[in-house]
Amino acid sequence: MPKLTDVTLPTQLKERLAQGHPWVYRTHVPPQLRLPAGAWVRLRCGGWSAYGLWDAERPIAVRVFSAHGLPNAAWVRERVRAAWELRAPLRAAGCTAYRWLFGEGDGLPGLTADVYGEYVVVQAYMGGAGELLGWLAEALREVNPALRGVVLRQQRADDQDEDQVTGSQGGEPDQARSAPSPAGALLSLSGSLPPQQLVVREHGVQLYADLRGGQKTGLFLDHRENRRYVEAVSAGRSVLNCFAYTGAFSLYALRGGASAVVSADIGKGLAAATAANLALNGFDAARHSFVTDDCFAMLERFAAAGRRFDLVVLDPPSFAKSKASRYAAVRAYARLNTLALRCVAPGGLLASASCTSQVGPEEFKGMLTAAAAGAERTLQIVHEAGQPLDHPVPAGFPEGRYLKFVVGRALERA
Repeated sequence: MPKLTDVTLPTQLKERLAQGHPWVYRTHVPPQLRLPAGAWVRLRCGGWSAYGLWDAERPIAVRVFSAHGLPNAAWVRERVRAAWELRAPLRAAGCTAYRWLFGEGDGLPGLTADVYGEYVVVQAYMGGAGELLGWLAEALREVNPALRGVVLRQQRADDQDEDQVTGSQGGEPDQARSAPSPAGALLSLSGSLPPQQLVVREHGVQLYADLRGGQKTGLFLDHRENRRYVEAVSAGRSVLNCFAYTGAFSLYALRGGASAVVSADIGKGLAAATAANLALNGFDAARHSFVTDDCFAMLERFAAAGRRFDLVVLDPPSFAKSKASRYAAVRAYARLNTLALRCVAPGGLLASASCTSQVGPEEFKGMLTAAAAGAERTLQIVHEAGQPLDHPVPAGFPEGRYLKFVVGRALERA
């Protein structure tokens, strides 16, 4: 075993660390400690000890990997295989796009791996992950020999969902759902590079996935089951899908029998991308239209004109990248949901999502209560969900629960 630096932590952290919290913030390590990114360290806190990886720059100084031994290639392979087995029901259901590794949730902090057919797209949200990436690529192809390639997607400004943020409540969780920006470079870790676009399936719906220029690693995989819920309640309804990206919620609504669907997003090229997805699935384009506009402005316009829908879907970008912006985020969510509720027909449904870890589930529902009051509606919550199977959350890591999806029936006030 190589010589390791011992890092002694404040004793008040012991309970949290012993319960499995995987992060040590820079404010909790000795201020004079200087180590290269990617150095393994031994953490000590009272009678607790574990092995972690040092990050030289980010607010999270150390990610905790193991309490039992220094990680190596075999250790990584065990984590990869366990995560593969957890996702077996998704493969059995015919899903060819899903998150194979969800960082902290699968015991490999700071790393994600997304499956798109025969390719895996890896992202690293920490410095000094080079050795781990080599082990990871080898393990992924060993566990699934059918893979044609494992690639690393370089981080971009809008890909910071798992990037660590400041404050005591950081998290994966701030997914930017907006227009594509210049493509993130793909670096081959093993095998070949993927084509520009792939076709993947989830629950029988086909989707084009742009692994180079699209948001996230190509698609928003965390809403897979929420899209199925929207499908189940769409029959005969008029649907407005805000922040639609390439129309995944709209596709499910159409398959569920929606009478008409309007998709809306400000992003350039997203109307064409959504049309391509409709054609790919053979859906009737006459039941669908796309509005390229700012969703706040569009909802204000629809509300003023008295335009109503039986189901409104809100899946906005994160309004909070840090704890400091949390209160502004809640105000933005409240305004957005108030506008949306004014566009819901009496007795209709609002399906509202939040992807920021800075706003917890109860605070999110409190915001919906305030939004309903602002719209002079009563909101009955009929469904609530968090993350799906491929985004597990350790019990000792509440920051890992970032996704909220709440469906409510909007009623006129008595």
